[in-house]
Amino acid sequence: MNIVRQIAIIVLMNFRTLRHRVWQSLVIIAGMACVSGVLLSMLAVTEGMQQAYQNSGDPRSLIIVSRGSVQEENSAVPRDQARIIVNAPGIARAPDGSPLADPGFVTGLPVQLKQNGATGWVKLTTFGKAGIALHPGFHIVAGRMFRPGTHELVAGPQLRAKFAGMEVGDKVTMPDGQWPIVGMFATGDLLDGALLGDTETVLQAMRHNSYNSIIARQASPDIFPGLRKALTQNPLLTVDVMRLPDWNRRVSADSAAFYHVLIYGVSIILGIGAMFGCFNTMYDAVETRAREIATLRALGYGSFPVACSIILEASGLSVFGSLIGALIAWTLYDGTQGTLGWDFFRLTVSPAMFGMAIFWALAVSFLGGFLPSLRAARLTVTDALRAS
Repeated sequence: MNIVRQIAIIVLMNFRTLRHRVWQSLVIIAGMACVSGVLLSMLAVTEGMQQAYQNSGDPRSLIIVSRGSVQEENSAVPRDQARIIVNAPGIARAPDGSPLADPGFVTGLPVQLKQNGATGWVKLTTFGKAGIALHPGFHIVAGRMFRPGTHELVAGPQLRAKFAGMEVGDKVTMPDGQWPIVGMFATGDLLDGALLGDTETVLQAMRHNSYNSIIARQASPDIFPGLRKALTQNPLLTVDVMRLPDWNRRVSADSAAFYHVLIYGVSIILGIGAMFGCFNTMYDAVETRAREIATLRALGYGSFPVACSIILEASGLSVFGSLIGALIAWTLYDGTQGTLGWDFFRLTVSPAMFGMAIFWALAVSFLGGFLPSLRAARLTVTDALRAS
């Protein structure tokens, strides 16, 4: 009888006897369900965050920030530099001849959380004259747009679920008084989780004189290298220039890197616990089935098929438990709203993450079942009969 057939027969026998080892088998299943459930639940945050950032921003647009800035809110572009940038050759022009470039400002405002009345922070960003043109997905869904030069705001649709006082007609406390929300807007990207106001009016209220960044549209896709060189090498400017999607990817990657270290660290600790549970369960199974192993060896089954059957049994139980945990994570978290800082996004449990859960299950089952499989392979007929 060939080796593959021997392995198949022994594995089938192993799974048929699982009903006699239900509680021992549940140790492996439950352990891997916890590992994959926790892993995918935490990864759903970083996956959703990265997708949200990568899907934000017009690919035709650039972002200009002060040199060395890694976050938009930490950047400062003085007004004299902003005037040079918006009028630089290579910046696209609107039909009226004005540059399609919009200096903006970003800050946080304290507001009340709906859930418990505590203080939370909402993102306040700004549009100037070219703001709407640089955000093709922007549209008003309720009320109206704020009027330039007035103390008015419009709110993104995702704010209402988390914060109190985010409906049309409500007022937001600014340093110089109460500003009414006159409309709701939607863009389909990260901007949906922000308040939006007129740039110059917000700067005056916040007592700021510098912009945080400038969003600009390049005149043509192939002009970027020359435009970037002209701006970054201009001795009057101290700025960095990036394509807007590249900037968003970098911001999300920097944030995700920290969380990945934390997530995989926790998952490795849980995986080690699941591995020892698998080891103990499979080692007990080998000792309990010593007579069965002796009978198989006496019938001519080799040590390799016996060892493989132990690994495959552990793998089957681990993958089953891992899929249970992945399904629980998908049911509870996929598509739900998440936040990181003041950014809103949808948590995502993707098919690739199910594949990762299966990979972890196979790795844990191999490491946990390897020594028991060697024990089974080295168990001679005489030793097995004596042990039973």
